[in-house]
Amino acid sequence: MQSTKPGRGRASQSMQHISAIHIPQPFQHGGGRVGSEAYRQSLDFCDDFAGLEEGVNRYDLLLLVKKVGKHAGFTPRMIQLLDYYFAYTRDVDWEEGSRPIVYQSLSRTALDLGVSERQIQKLERALFDIGAITWHDSGNHRRYGQRHPETGRILYAYGIELTPLASLQEDLAATLREKQARDALWMERKRQISWYRSQIRGILLELAEEGTCPFLSTFQSRYDAIAIQIRSHIDLDRLADLIDEHKALHSDLRSLAQQNTTETEEGTQRAPMPQETHKSSSKSEQKFAYYKSTTQQSFNKLNTGKPTVNCFQGSVVEGPAPANAFHSSGIDYVKLKMAIEASSERFQTHLPFDPTWPDIVEAAYHLRNEMGISQASWGRGCELLGRTGAALCILITDRARDRDSHPVRSPAAYFNGMLNRAADGELHLHKSIFGFVASTDLFHRISVDAKLEASPN
Repeated sequence: MQSTKPGRGRASQSMQHISAIHIPQPFQHGGGRVGSEAYRQSLDFCDDFAGLEEGVNRYDLLLLVKKVGKHAGFTPRMIQLLDYYFAYTRDVDWEEGSRPIVYQSLSRTALDLGVSERQIQKLERALFDIGAITWHDSGNHRRYGQRHPETGRILYAYGIELTPLASLQEDLAATLREKQARDALWMERKRQISWYRSQIRGILLELAEEGTCPFLSTFQSRYDAIAIQIRSHIDLDRLADLIDEHKALHSDLRSLAQQNTTETEEGTQRAPMPQETHKSSSKSEQKFAYYKSTTQQSFNKLNTGKPTVNCFQGSVVEGPAPANAFHSSGIDYVKLKMAIEASSERFQTHLPFDPTWPDIVEAAYHLRNEMGISQASWGRGCELLGRTGAALCILITDRARDRDSHPVRSPAAYFNGMLNRAADGELHLHKSIFGFVASTDLFHRISVDAKLEASPN
């Protein structure tokens, strides 16, 4: 008789009972693509695709993507992959009844681009997330297809589908317009900063030449602090702040330069005038104004035929210029034709067809504003040399900007330097004018007559 240990039978029955219980297992992914609302919508759009708009080809769409770039969520790597896939489509794929599907294998794509298959999959996922592509999968996710040997149309294909990108065309175009508007504003603000910088540098050089500003180093430090390189990574807000900083510095420097010029002019007016030796002439000689003279009498006579513009030039009172400055400058030796011949094309654009001396003065006044020469400096030039003399200084300064060797970078400083030499009696305008026209036939025709006919007043 076989004996059984107590409790063993109950344990065996319990084990059999447990083994018969079905324990549910978690769902195992079978390799299919995970469905989502975005994925289903992309497939619906592909089914309803009616081709690109008339006059638009696939590369217009790609160019739009390249232009908007990161502003629409496209990174350089994403654009590179998209460009690669576009090369495997044809125009017929983007017509109604067809679908642009790239059935290039994943491994071949990775080898061509020099990256891993995993990186290609990540880039494809990023393109899908912004609505640029979707997948037209086969049962085993293998990418393959075939085209018609004659028409080139896709007979069947499984792989990456580019159709969803066509749905982004309007949004991409709107994004591009916004980007172009921002870019235009960015360039405009950059140009404003460049203009202020040129003006600031000119005034700083002018003050440095005069040597009368005790705060020059302070202003130079303020300029150096904001004279950063304007690169494309600087945003619009920062550019606006830079404009305000440049504008404030420019305003302070102009006020200082105006103050220094006023003090200089007042000192010149208080200085004793040197005695002038006049040539003797008959007491019965009739008074007349030589047409090349730059004294107030002759200039006003010439100026009656043309109204003066309502600006600082018209308000400058041209009194008798200092004798040493006026006569040593050689203004009377310069004929009108010589001045026109010596002027640059830039200067001549401000002249009428048949210019006169007042036209030369008007052109110089308008050009001096473009050159950054202050009204105070112009007034000082008119006081020292008369309006015609100041205009010739502008003409020479303008020509000096175009020199092949050591061109003038700061016209304002150069112009004020000429006035300083004129005040010391060391400026000879006629020599500069003769030098400009020395190589032309005009010089040989009129230089001798100019020296014989013109004589200092």
